[in-house]
Amino acid sequence: MVTDSELEVSSLIARAVMNMTVDAVVISDQVGIIIGFNRAAESIFGYAKEEAIGENVSLLMPKPYRGEHDKYLRNYLETGKAKIIGIGREIVGLRKDGLEFPIDLAVSEVEVGGRKIFTAIIRDISDRLALEQEILKVSELEQRRIGQDLHDGLGQMLTGIGLMARELARRLDGINEQSAELAREITALIRDADEQARGLARGLVPVDVEEHGLETALRRLAGNASSMFGIECNVEIVESIPVWDASWATHLFRIAQEAVSNAMKHGKAKHVTISLTSNERLLRLRVSDDGEGFGKPATADSGMGINIMRYRARIMGGTLVIESAPGEGVKVMCTIPARVTSQ
Repeated sequence: MVTDSELEVSSLIARAVMNMTVDAVVISDQVGIIIGFNRAAESIFGYAKEEAIGENVSLLMPKPYRGEHDKYLRNYLETGKAKIIGIGREIVGLRKDGLEFPIDLAVSEVEVGGRKIFTAIIRDISDRLALEQEILKVSELEQRRIGQDLHDGLGQMLTGIGLMARELARRLDGINEQSAELAREITALIRDADEQARGLARGLVPVDVEEHGLETALRRLAGNASSMFGIECNVEIVESIPVWDASWATHLFRIAQEAVSNAMKHGKAKHVTISLTSNERLLRLRVSDDGEGFGKPATADSGMGINIMRYRARIMGGTLVIESAPGEGVKVMCTIPARVTSQ
């Protein structure tokens, strides 16, 4: 039998561990009221323990996550279906001073005296996302350099060689028909190689995103997919969305590009739809296909392409959700807060 002194020692140890951990620990009851708030949480969120205790945990979340949390908690208590508990998730936190910042959230549940108690382990991942953003920026710059070299260097060289081969074919006409025909074949091959090089350059440098808008770039992506792979690829724009920032538009374009590529290469899709919608709160890019789909959810150990899509979504302060089932195709949805569009 556990004595009162042993319970007191265990309680002291638990409080010491909670306050010494470098991650924020926020404990709430089954209706979302904060009942535990460690020192790391005070440091990360800017609230003193006394200010946070007794408040709804949504105090630490900006809109629209605040409303989503309350709805999720009610749904979980009614149905028992968990979407966050036991699964790590990246969302946005809200400091006392109103500053929003990215956090890694893991929630566990225990039952004490017939009541559910939720423990959230929270980590500020601002530095990690800043590093990821820098890595992606360097990657984009390198892609642009290679694309520019393909277009201005190799492309122009192939064009010049093609003109020389065509002139050679003209001079050989009437002198040596066999050689003239060979020169014409070489000219055609050089022309094909030139077109491929310029196509690669356009893929590496999404010029349309910067010069003509995201909508035009997505339509060109769909057109290329349809002509090159023989699939039906459509674009649906609910409302014309201007390019507010070239980097955000490029991230959205790259996510769509990767999703379309996966649909064709892995899903063997025959039809792909790219849609872009927005309202006063959110902007959503969605790529859906009718391919083979898959049963296992795309997790952190997924392929590099999916991980990079997730990085891009996080950098914009958004989320990436992938839904699929065998034989039912794949839906890739990137949702970002509309406030990004004002930057």
